[in-house]
Amino acid sequence: MSRLPGTALRQSRGLWTSVNTARPAFRNTLLSSTRHASSSSPQHAQSFLTSRASLAAFSCLTVGSIAWYTQLYGTLPFIGEVSANSPAEDGLHPVAYPWSHKGWFDSFDHASIRRGYQVYREVCAACHSLDRIAWRNLVGVSHTVDEVKAMAEEIEYEDGPDAEGQMFQRPGKLSDYMPPPYPNEEAARAGNAGALPPDLSLIIKARHGGADYVFSLLTGYFDPPAGVQIREGMNYNPYFPGGAISMARVLFDGVVEYADGTPATTSQMAKDVVTFLNWAAEPEHDERKQIGIKAVIIFSSLFALSIYLKRHKWTTIKSRKIIYNPPN
Repeated sequence: MSRLPGTALRQSRGLWTSVNTARPAFRNTLLSSTRHASSSSPQHAQSFLTSRASLAAFSCLTVGSIAWYTQLYGTLPFIGEVSANSPAEDGLHPVAYPWSHKGWFDSFDHASIRRGYQVYREVCAACHSLDRIAWRNLVGVSHTVDEVKAMAEEIEYEDGPDAEGQMFQRPGKLSDYMPPPYPNEEAARAGNAGALPPDLSLIIKARHGGADYVFSLLTGYFDPPAGVQIREGMNYNPYFPGGAISMARVLFDGVVEYADGTPATTSQMAKDVVTFLNWAAEPEHDERKQIGIKAVIIFSSLFALSIYLKRHKWTTIKSRKIIYNPPN
């Protein structure tokens, strides 16, 4: 230091003094910015929590969660289901099976619908009716027009009156509905020991569990366990409420011979006839999903376009700067 000239020494002292004076200013600036950021973050969080968008988002999340829980378990969450029956009297809850048409983008297996109609015609139609399905509904779904016409013409329908006022019999047409096995309810009860076989047009929608329940019922016939008494003329099925059902087991291996060579096992026939009955309950199933996909695409595009137009129109208004120049 003694060898340095005096001017250099004075310059170094001035530089050190300026650095020392600049440190507190920088520290104060940093502390003020940190303090401002820490004070503004709770304000932003509070404004987000009290905004209408957050309220709508939380409401949609709550409603969606309740709907998902209700669809999954069949009851509302945190609310007990009041029932006069015990779980045993309500029947065993069916297993959720992976049906090919269960997904949002899945359609019916139309080959299975064709086989299921064969099972219904050769097995189920002896007792159960299908009042809401006409022959024309099968066209383009499981059979061709000529095949459906041939099947309809095999059945005689009462029509009339003719020119002489008399009723007459004629072959079936595509516009006719599938004939019931019994002429009236009394005849149906008389032929089934007092039990009335239900119509199968909406049976999938009319039973809790839907397709899973009907499949489990058709394949769930067992010998009654020890201690369970089943009166004469009834059959034990744990999936039926009460465990005793009038309908006996009707599906056995090989009872139907499929034209396409599919092995006619009990589970295969039950799966096919349940698929057919599911289609009978929802003939618009495939078309409804197609329209839904198109609607989602169209409305999503319109929503994105509306967001773009909104930002395009309002960006000049939101980003403008208004300056007030007071008069001198």
